[in-house]
Amino acid sequence: MDKEDFRKYAHQLVDWMADYLEQKENYPVTPNTKPREIYNQLPTDAPEDSESFEAIFQDFQQLILPGMTHWQHPSFFGYFPANNSEPSILAEMLMATLGAQCMSWLTSPAATELEERVCDWLRDAKGISSAWKGVIHDTASTATLSAILSARERKSAWKINEEGFDGKERFRIYSSAHVHSSIDKGVRIAGLGVDNLVRIPVDEKFAMIPSLLEEAIQKDLEKGYTPLCVVSALGTTSSTAIDPIGEISKITTRYGLWHHIDAAYAGTALLLPEFQHLIEGHELADSYVFNPHKWMFTNFDCTVLFLKNPEDLIKTFSLTPEYLRTQLDREVNNYRDWGIQLGRRFRALKLWFVIRSYGLNGIRQKLRNHIQLAQKAKSWIESEEGLEILAPVPFNTICFRHNMTDHSLEEMNAFNEKWMNTVNSTGKVFFTHTKLEGKFVIRWVIGQTDVEEKHIQAAWVLLMETRKKLLQHFD
Repeated sequence: MDKEDFRKYAHQLVDWMADYLEQKENYPVTPNTKPREIYNQLPTDAPEDSESFEAIFQDFQQLILPGMTHWQHPSFFGYFPANNSEPSILAEMLMATLGAQCMSWLTSPAATELEERVCDWLRDAKGISSAWKGVIHDTASTATLSAILSARERKSAWKINEEGFDGKERFRIYSSAHVHSSIDKGVRIAGLGVDNLVRIPVDEKFAMIPSLLEEAIQKDLEKGYTPLCVVSALGTTSSTAIDPIGEISKITTRYGLWHHIDAAYAGTALLLPEFQHLIEGHELADSYVFNPHKWMFTNFDCTVLFLKNPEDLIKTFSLTPEYLRTQLDREVNNYRDWGIQLGRRFRALKLWFVIRSYGLNGIRQKLRNHIQLAQKAKSWIESEEGLEILAPVPFNTICFRHNMTDHSLEEMNAFNEKWMNTVNSTGKVFFTHTKLEGKFVIRWVIGQTDVEEKHIQAAWVLLMETRKKLLQHFD
């Protein structure tokens, strides 16, 4: 493809992209595709000779697009959103065009300094201590692993990186049963052993109970373990439960543990001043992570990790061979030393575009609208006989089910699962589930960039009509 062809097809794609964004709610949210159906339509061998862009793009439209789940659809209510927005998409295009490798200040000074500035903007806007500093990672899984590894190294005086485990370490990590599975994975990768991840019981709101955390730490100390780190959640994956950050921070400070706050999804809500009380006491913690790529209208991938003492992270990950050394290393941030990856994308650019295009007030307006829509849907559920909400709704995630008191738990779980799957099979909406105390519940997450009241109203009508039909045939 020469430059003229690139210009021609780039214009064509931008027109298609703009059309897609305007028409995205006309697509089915999820595809009606069977396993291997797309794979079997693709050639068994890679092409030996070049093919025209027209042919490639035609196959994209005919083979790929029909098999896509449309995460940007305003009736996508599952998991957590992975939102984008027009300014973020445009920034992503520029990032790809520049093709910059942003591993150090020297390799792209503007990328490094913009990253520091936008992280400072977000830190201040979220009410995080001005003494903390931020760095952009790809995902919260990577950022959390980085925090766990830093906790491990700080506790071992940075010896494990140099000498390896001596077999005498008996580190323990603590979290509630409702934190994200990335914690389990991080513990495995860090070599700590998933058996050393201690699950702390939760209260009726599914939040960690601090007194039981302290009790578990004391028992482990008596048994000769070394308590290492507590991972608290500001918005758990299942129900967006909120652990008591301040009380946990006091305990971790008292016993010398690293405190990592996982706010991957709900952390965006801290841009609203009325939610910033949720991190009171975070000054005693060590790290905090949230994903702008979830609820802040910024394309995946983009995670921001904030740290009280970045030097802990840098001492854990800094490894500078001679060919990467520069005369300016002591004067600048080289973000390759702030995490696992050496190569780094220019993710700060899309954050910059989003923040400037919406302004903090524009972002707050969208967030408040999502929360208000969730409260409206919550009121519908509460007023409908036979339905119940099984967890608090502090943000915009509702966990609900149909409750049949004259049936067993297994029967009720089967009904609710069938209800959700039947609704999803229409392609008009998409919900996902979790289990709370063994109960199958449907999760309704109202946070897609362009969701409006008409979308939740249509979803509600579909839910009620489907439930009515299923109950007629349910024994």
